[in-house]
Amino acid sequence: MNGTVAAVCRNGEHEFSKPQHESITLLAGLGVEGDAHLGVTVKHRSRVARDPSQPNLRQVHLIHHELFDELAATGHTVQPGELGENITTSGIDLLGLPRGTLLHIGDHAVVEVTGLRNPCTQIDDFQPGLLKQVAHRDNEGTIIRKAGIMGIVATGGAIRPGDQVRAALPEPPHQPLERV
Repeated sequence: MNGTVAAVCRNGEHEFSKPQHESITLLAGLGVEGDAHLGVTVKHRSRVARDPSQPNLRQVHLIHHELFDELAATGHTVQPGELGENITTSGIDLLGLPRGTLLHIGDHAVVEVTGLRNPCTQIDDFQPGLLKQVAHRDNEGTIIRKAGIMGIVATGGAIRPGDQVRAALPEPPHQPLERV
């Protein structure tokens, strides 16, 4: 399963969106250099308030560009970085990956997939009605989360738009993604 990097983003401030850059650097065990979520322990404000010593399983946020096309069909215009992701991919089914998948990105970087992003109400502050497009219940009542996946940096390296993304699945049995 292969794809490409469509955009890379980071923001040193705790703001909803992240500006695009020509490249970002992943630091092993920490996250994206220069990003507000960099660190061994949690950096998301709500999680820090609960327990600041929790491990940071959300060092890197990835979203598939195909989501933006889906959102456009519902009247929402979204560009890479606007939903707070660090890496926008194309051509790879991020949401279908099992937990523990290793994403080899570019020449050296490796991100281990830890789970699904759980979008919050800030997404509706960005664009009203967007939350129900990226997190809703199916006919059986199961919550469907489409706002991307989270991961930790296993191996650092620079990443640029156009870089290849290659998924290496873990040994079976595969564990489905859950919110982190």
